[in-house]
Amino acid sequence: MTTDDLLARHIDAHHTEQIEFLRAIVRVPSDTPPGDNAPAAECAARLLEARGHTVERHPVPQAEVEACGMRSITNLIVRRRFGDGRGPTIALNAHGDVVPPGEGWTHDPYAGEVVEGRMYARGVAVSKSDIATFTFALEAVAALEAPERDGVPLAGTIELHFTYDEEFGGLLGPGWLLRQGLTRPELVLGPGFSYDIVTAHNGCLQLEVTVHGQATHGAMPETGHDALVAATAILNALYALRETFKARHSQVPGITHPTLIVGRIEGGTNTNVVPGKVTLRIDRRLIPEENPAEAEVELRTAIEQAVRGRPGIRLDVRRLLLAQALKPLPGHERLVEPLRRHAERVFGEAIAVRGVPLYTDARLYGEAGIPVVLYGAGPRTVPESGAKRADENILLEDLRRATQVVACALAELLARKA
Repeated sequence: MTTDDLLARHIDAHHTEQIEFLRAIVRVPSDTPPGDNAPAAECAARLLEARGHTVERHPVPQAEVEACGMRSITNLIVRRRFGDGRGPTIALNAHGDVVPPGEGWTHDPYAGEVVEGRMYARGVAVSKSDIATFTFALEAVAALEAPERDGVPLAGTIELHFTYDEEFGGLLGPGWLLRQGLTRPELVLGPGFSYDIVTAHNGCLQLEVTVHGQATHGAMPETGHDALVAATAILNALYALRETFKARHSQVPGITHPTLIVGRIEGGTNTNVVPGKVTLRIDRRLIPEENPAEAEVELRTAIEQAVRGRPGIRLDVRRLLLAQALKPLPGHERLVEPLRRHAERVFGEAIAVRGVPLYTDARLYGEAGIPVVLYGAGPRTVPESGAKRADENILLEDLRRATQVVACALAELLARKA
């Protein structure tokens, strides 16, 4: 029996346990905001310990958490050494924080209900499923060393990094672990979907723009300075700028052009009062070819010019997030090649290697010079999974097969050379 066969047999035998493991994780809320995520991390840690893993708990200091607009974060590391440990150190990173469920669900977002082979829950696809994928892939590889299997020779280390602030950018997740010197892997596998391998993704710039005017009685609007009128001018300028982005093409397959949205607007005090303050939150996606500093200057300039010369109007512009784009680094092919080969074998179809227009906290490993690739359990597209929408779900057969792909790739990378 081949190593691939042994891994597949182990994963199949433990698939029911994997489903229950995932269900237990999604039943603990980790909505971000508000970002009170230490309880979710503790749940995952206890589940891992019950399966025989030694779990390092790394709580982020409260002052740092609150400064980031969250309430509690504990990051988890599991380390499993194989043989003499002289092979590569490979980290598997997934995040346990999720966006709030929102409206429109037909299933309980915290139940982990299974219907026709799909599990429904917030975060079940992005990326709590990858906590289950990576955990059970590690266990399958570890089982190769069992005496009854004559100890398949492996060497190296696999680390599980389960972090809890991806929805706020990851600086207190992977970024914090790296800054604290708690890990320095040679390769990183981050969360993704089963039908392609991601080697690049967009960056993200988020700004908060507060337009200050002067509130006054709605019956005498000329006695004040309408912040909403000024904000409307900013909106028009932003949407005009967005149209120009369509001419900026990325050369990365899977990524088209930059995008921009205004995702949140707040303002005014009452129906009969001229708005004295309006706040806009802007999300600007950066293709890998763009310079983030230049993109921010362009965006700020458009905002400022839109209200220049308007009496009684003042702006505060604050950067909320600057996430660099993920770009392939030398060495990433060491992960891509075995993942692609095993995925095509297991799924029986061609598996693309491409970029995606979203951003992830896996980019922080790339910023530290560590090659990173994204692959995990899930459908062909984010909309199919319902991620960040109602009825998020995952096909459990994809979970099983993706776990097999990851395990086979890891075993190949750790195979001791004769």
